[in-house]
Amino acid sequence: MEKFGEISWNEVAIEMAKEVEKVVMPLFGTPKAGETIGTNVSGDVTKYVDKVAEDIVLSRLQPLDVNVVSEEVGLIDNGSDYTVVVDPIDGSYNFAAGIPIFAFSFAVFAGRKPVYGAIYEFVTKHFYEGIPGNGAFMNGERIHVRKPERGKEALSFYTRGRCIRLIKKVKRVRVLGAIAVELTYLARGALDGVLDIRNYVRPTDIAAGVIIAREAGAIVTDEKGNELKLNLSATETTNLIAVNDRYLLDLILEELANDL
Repeated sequence: MEKFGEISWNEVAIEMAKEVEKVVMPLFGTPKAGETIGTNVSGDVTKYVDKVAEDIVLSRLQPLDVNVVSEEVGLIDNGSDYTVVVDPIDGSYNFAAGIPIFAFSFAVFAGRKPVYGAIYEFVTKHFYEGIPGNGAFMNGERIHVRKPERGKEALSFYTRGRCIRLIKKVKRVRVLGAIAVELTYLARGALDGVLDIRNYVRPTDIAAGVIIAREAGAIVTDEKGNELKLNLSATETTNLIAVNDRYLLDLILEELANDL
């Protein structure tokens, strides 16, 4: 049990994820789930299911009096030492479309220091945790990135035309539509890398996944190869490179450099 102060974050995370699951899963794949009901703080569309899920999360976090960064409402500053960065449904397009790849994403910071990350896949029931300094876990069992096999790399690759030649340098390219999930797949050895160079992802999308991937042995950088710093923002966008070894990172950075 990860307890910081008087809060057991793993209990908060799993209870909240299960509560969200209970309410939203009857909406899976329905037109109602994808209905547009407004825009979020970044100007993106807010789907009905996003709002339903976020309302549950905010009501559950309110008694804890922590700061919250969430995709739809942005920052709620309660003057706490702790900030929860949450995306109640990462992959909400998949959810509304009936594609079973989406997850609850939850990360906790003390000041700017990450202290806990959790991701729950509603369909598979996989519950991932990252505890800085103590490792990464799936359903309580330790997970680790897989050992690379040259010429057999599988990469999740989000691009808007940049670095296309990279596709010829790896064996498989995937785009699953839920980067939180893809980072857990890297962490448990189902992918070799996750790359998003659209300057599109936000901390709410990746905070928990980055914690889990790093604790599983992944290297996570920005597009220049510098360690990725997570800002506690709902609107700031970034690029992301997360890989299981230095060789793949160098290959990606080389292709990015040649793309300029």
